[in-house]
Amino acid sequence: MNYPLVAGGLDDYPMKVGSMLLTMVDPNPGFEKAYNRWYERDHYYAGCMVGPHQMSGSRWVAPRSLKDLRWPAGDTTVANPTDAGSYVAIYWIEAGKHAEWNQWGQDTVAWLYSNNRGFAERRHAHTNLFDFIGAANRDPDGVPVDVALDSAYDGIFAVWFDARAGNDARSVHAALGADGTYGRLMAGSDIELVSSWQPVANPAADQPMDLGTPAGGPERLVQVIFVRGDVTAAIDRMHTYTDAVAAAGLADVHLVAPFFRTIVGTDTYVDQLW
Repeated sequence: MNYPLVAGGLDDYPMKVGSMLLTMVDPNPGFEKAYNRWYERDHYYAGCMVGPHQMSGSRWVAPRSLKDLRWPAGDTTVANPTDAGSYVAIYWIEAGKHAEWNQWGQDTVAWLYSNNRGFAERRHAHTNLFDFIGAANRDPDGVPVDVALDSAYDGIFAVWFDARAGNDARSVHAALGADGTYGRLMAGSDIELVSSWQPVANPAADQPMDLGTPAGGPERLVQVIFVRGDVTAAIDRMHTYTDAVAAAGLADVHLVAPFFRTIVGTDTYVDQLW
């Protein structure tokens, strides 16, 4: 490849995502609008996006109508209760730079909270850091995972599995690619991209606040699945997918949660969370 004068494919460019911050949060009732504006207009930038090696970020929302579609019902491993987590913010961090980014983040968030830039009226459902495993695309020349958060997808599914005995997150991801499961999930649908992650090996022992349920261990496979179009139209297909993973003896699902992209600059959905 005569870089960069010849157009490259999915894997041909040097900027690569290496890790992810996923933070799933509820505002306390009565503070929905204030929380949405604080996060979008202050914390999203001051707490993450201006940091070193921060590649991209995005915010997603689950109004009541989407929370009611989550499964499996009653599983509180990730979201406790299952409908916890109205908003999820997702950030990509440059490969090989996680330690530098994380130190900046810890120092910055501590400074923000000590300078009245936090938001007390919220509850973390599940806020954790994850290492990138791999991705699968519907289209051979589709959207690279490295730029997916910037690609204006309409919705996502956030999915948490635990690998069964004899497997871990990486082996499950590899098996689902090798046996065609990812291809069947995406073929002929609006699902374009599956990204797979596992918890970072050494999360910080001390946290500035309660961050909700733990990330899990090497058995935990987290997937962010990107949808172009109405995310609810893919619900049946996603049920078929998670059933197939279980039937293959690979992993058990703890949460499948659909989200819409937030409409930046507006308060859309703040009155529909509960």
